[in-house]
Amino acid sequence: KVQLVESGGGAVQAGGFLRLSCVGSGFTETYGCMGWFRQISGKEREGVASISIPFGYTYYADSVKGRFTISQDKNNSTVYLEINKLVPEDTAIYYCAVQFGPWCGNPNHLRPDSWGQGTQVTVSS
Repeated sequence: KVQLVESGGGAVQAGGFLRLSCVGSGFTETYGCMGWFRQISGKEREGVASISIPFGYTYYADSVKGRFTISQDKNNSTVYLEINKLVPEDTAIYYCAVQFGPWCGNPNHLRPDSWGQGTQVTVSS
C-alpha cells in the first residue's frame, strides 16, 4: 500500500524558512511524479511544485518560482519542499502526492494516485 507522510510544518514569522518533508513507501512503480500542493483556507487546492522520479526534473507554479525549491533524496525515499522568505499568504495546509507513470510537469496538471495527510504551515506577520 502506498503511503505518503508529510512533516516539517509549523508556525513561523514572515521572512523565515521552512523545509517540508514527504516520506514515501509502498511504491512498486519505477517512474512517477511527486508533487507538493497547498490549500489556503477558503480556496481550492493548488499545485506548487513537482519533481520527476527518479530523474529529478523539477517544475514550479509561477506564483512560487524563486522562493520554493523541491528536491529528492532517493536513499530515504523522501521529497522535500524548501520555502524561503515566507509570507503570511503562504499559510496553508501543504500536501504531497504522487502520480505514477512516465509523465511529469506542471504540478497543477497532476492527477495524483495517492495523497499524504497534510502538514499545516502558519506564517505570522
